[in-house]
Amino acid sequence: MELNSYIDHTNLKNTALKEDIKRLCDEAIKYHFASVCVFPCYVPFVSELLEESNVSVCTVVGFPLGMNTPATKVYEAIDTIENGADEIDMVINISALKNKDYDYIKTEIEEIRDAIDGKILKVIIETCLLTEEEIIKMTEICNETYVNFIKTSTGFSEYGARIEDIELINKYRNNILEIKASGGIKCYEQANRMIEAGATRIGTSNGVNIMDSKCSYKHIHCKED
Repeated sequence: MELNSYIDHTNLKNTALKEDIKRLCDEAIKYHFASVCVFPCYVPFVSELLEESNVSVCTVVGFPLGMNTPATKVYEAIDTIENGADEIDMVINISALKNKDYDYIKTEIEEIRDAIDGKILKVIIETCLLTEEEIIKMTEICNETYVNFIKTSTGFSEYGARIEDIELINKYRNNILEIKASGGIKCYEQANRMIEAGATRIGTSNGVNIMDSKCSYKHIHCKED
């Protein structure tokens, strides 16, 4: 597969204008990206813009902190699907994970999974806030709940995707679960390294720059945050 087909072209800025979102969609169509990822309020607009394309509509639920109630997340997920979303990136309740309330985490994921009628579900675990043990546990929960993807990061916390986290998840995932690396991915070489480590999706707001350049991973603009 070509790198463009891995990319979820993303704009999750709370200052994004409709013209910014339209540009995002135009770029996604031009480069044949996997999806466009936007906040729920823009899903109807994006769904209309991408209607004649092969680019999927991706949105977020419980974003960026994950501290909404499960019922709120379920409602938000259903609402976005009804408005045209194809893929849901949901944030787990990280406090519940820290409390070792694994049944809460698992039930929340299953309720959202069952509510979205077979659409793609990605579970954001915010690796920068987790121990190695917690990352492994969340990988196991995602295995058990048969979601489509485990996703490293929101991009709104301390740092984003790291190679070692991708490798750790890849070691413990089953054959169904895929990995989305997200947060701080800025250049072609960096994205490729994530894929080599096991990622099958790349969440980034730098999709065009990634495709238009072959910059070195050590370039000052391409250092990991």
